[in-house]
Amino acid sequence: MSKQTAEDRWLGVNEQQIGGEHYLTEIQPWDFILANNLSFLEGNIIKYICRYRNKGGVQDLYKADHYLKKLIETEEK
Repeated sequence: MSKQTAEDRWLGVNEQQIGGEHYLTEIQPWDFILANNLSFLEGNIIKYICRYRNKGGVQDLYKADHYLKKLIETEEK
């Protein structure tokens, strides 16, 4: 993890990008997830769908599918 500077302390978390640029979007996936009170499984589906073009490609779509299958399995019980 990078060291926080004095300037960073005045920035909101969304302005402090750690890692790649795949979440530099107008609406952060975590803001959408929190605003819609989504579960862990639902949130991960959103996260992987939102980033697949800029980070993991088809691999992220498979990850989203994996979480979706678990959500379906959980809902069917």
